[in-house]
Amino acid sequence: MGTLYDIPMFIHLVANFGFPIMISVYLLMRFEKRIERLEKILGDLAEMIKFMSNR
Repeated sequence: MGTLYDIPMFIHLVANFGFPIMISVYLLMRFEKRIERLEKILGDLAEMIKFMSNR
């Protein structure tokens, strides 16, 4: 959803499914990378806690 070619698709979806649904989809797509990065950081933190507790 960042290129010029996505705009007609976006307008079509808004017309058919409504503004609230499209905003929800947009936010989910935008935050997906951040959530994946947070999951990785939490996994690394759990490994570090295990490592430190075994010392």
